[in-house]
Parts: sequence; structure tokens; C-alpha cells
Amino acid sequence: MNYIGSKYSLLDFLQTTIDKVCGLNPADNYIFADLFAGTGVVGAAYKARGCTVIANDIQYYSFVLNKHYLENGRPQDESLLEELNSLPPQPGFIYQNYCAGSGCGRNYFTDHNGQKCDAIRSRLEELKIRGEIDESTYFFYLASLLNSIDKYANTASVYGAFLKHIKRSAQREFKLELLPVIPGPRGQVYNEDINCLIRRLRGQVLYLDPPYNTRQYCSNYHVLETIARYDNPPLAGKTGLREAAAQKSRFCSKKTVLQAFEDLIAQAQFQYIFLSYNNEGLMSLADIERIMAKYGAYSVYTQTDYKRFQADREERRRIAAKSTTEYLHCLQKELDFG
Repeated sequence: MNYIGSKYSLLDFLQTTIDKVCGLNPADNYIFADLFAGTGVVGAAYKARGCTVIANDIQYYSFVLNKHYLENGRPQDESLLEELNSLPPQPGFIYQNYCAGSGCGRNYFTDHNGQKCDAIRSRLEELKIRGEIDESTYFFYLASLLNSIDKYANTASVYGAFLKHIKRSAQREFKLELLPVIPGPRGQVYNEDINCLIRRLRGQVLYLDPPYNTRQYCSNYHVLETIARYDNPPLAGKTGLREAAAQKSRFCSKKTVLQAFEDLIAQAQFQYIFLSYNNEGLMSLADIERIMAKYGAYSVYTQTDYKRFQADREERRRIAAKSTTEYLHCLQKELDFG
């Protein structure tokens, strides 16, 4: 998934630096917490390395993806795939509110693909309610649906707006594709405010990748949130935003980010804390160092020439710079783990 802030291209840098600072062996099955988990790229990588991963994100679509990646370990039943892909199109909530043919005025998916998404999503909920599939199977297919339908979205990769005309990739006929099962220890996934959750957790390594700017993820990915929840919410405005006040992050506001960040660092019961942040974020490098250095030994590592997020190759836009500098801030806290 083409996702704002994805660390897929930085995995080698992150793993090499974290290994160097901690001196821990992933085979030791230490606890690795990824509490702004997003699409689960970092957590899945550490699960595959042998760590027990705790993940969290305030967005429910992220919770769904991470529930599959981190809590599913055994091979999943793939026998439903043919049935789901063979379902006739169904004019449900997605079609009625996000497809132009319904008269809603929105153009996020073709009419056919929106109705196929409705058919599959409705069938999954029906199977779950009837007890015909267990929780692991439900999240396996639901996560696969989210990952698959995103490839057919008629957007510039985020859902803050839709395109007027259907782009080539969105014209393809939708097909559900299954996500892989990641081998490794079974993790634990939460869908909570990180500053509340942190008070109940402890472990060896805490990795933080908060939002860097004022763009809220609840607005950028609201359509995926609705597909994940399938709760038929009231929608507002031209883009069909759902009410999401409870999902707005304090890390996206200049007024609240420093207080939220210091509270997080102060309350974290982890031996090593790592913060990914770039040179264009709301918090200055000086503020980050000042806060983290209060609580232990601080250091920082950088990775340059990191390609910034680009909305869509089909929607070419001029941007100020083609790269940013990514910083990995490191803190070793003095904690007694008994």
C-alpha cells in the first residue's frame, strides 16, 4: 500500500541502527513495540525476525491489517477466495456513497468495483456473525480486502480527494488478493490512544513513527476506515468524510505535539526508545533532543536521500524537494526489569 510515512524503504536503516544501539538478538524473542503501526511494515519485519511484537494505531483499518500480520501465524484457510471473488456485485454502502453511478457525486471507485467491495465486505460480516469463520480468518480476509481495494482507488493515493476522471489503474476489474501470513511469534494488537496505552505496556524496544505534520490520517484514509468498520456512518462534504474527532492525533498539532511527545517518553517502560522523524516535522530536532535527553542517554542517526511520499505517478505534481533527511532518535532509559 502506497502509504504516507511508510518505512518500507527504510527497513534496512532502521534494523541496522536498532541492532547497533541495543545489541539485542532478535532470536532472543524480545518485545518490540510499534505503537504508530500504520500498515504494519515495521512490526511485520520484526515478527519475521523472531520478536514478539506489540502494535497499536488509532485508525481501525490499521488495527485490521496488524491483527492479521502480527496475530495470525498458522496457515489460513484460502478456500473462501474463489467464492468471494465470484460474488455478484452488490449496491451497498460503498457504492451508494463513493461511486459516481449512485448519484452521490463522489468518484472513489468505479461502480463495478464499489459494488464488488460491498459484496465481499457484506459476506465477510455475515460469515463472522453466523460463526462460520473464526476471528483469525475474518481478519485475514478483511485485511486482504483493504489491501486489495486500495489498488483500485481513483485517487492520488490518499482519500482526501477523488479524481474527476477514472484513472487507468482504477478502471481494472477488482479482484481480491490474499495477504501473506508472516511467520514468527504471535503478537498483540491494540486500537487505542497511544498516550493511554503506553501506561500499560513494558518491554525492551519501543519504536515510534508518529505523524510529522498537520495532515490527519483519519482524513487521508477515511474511505478505508469505513470499509474496515462497515458501520454505515453519516458522511459530510464533497469528499464524504466520516466523523472522526476521537481519531485526531495530538501529534498533528503544533500546539499539542510537544506535550504529547514528552508524556509518551516519560511514561514509556521500555529500555530503548527509537523515534523516526524527518527534517520537515512539527517538532524541531532541538526539541526532540531536549525532551529525550531528560530521560537517559540520547543519540541520533540519519538517513539521507530518502524518497519522499509522492501521491501518484499518474498525477505528476511539482514538489519542493525529491528527498528528505530521516532521523532516528535513540534513547536508552534506565529501567529495572527485575
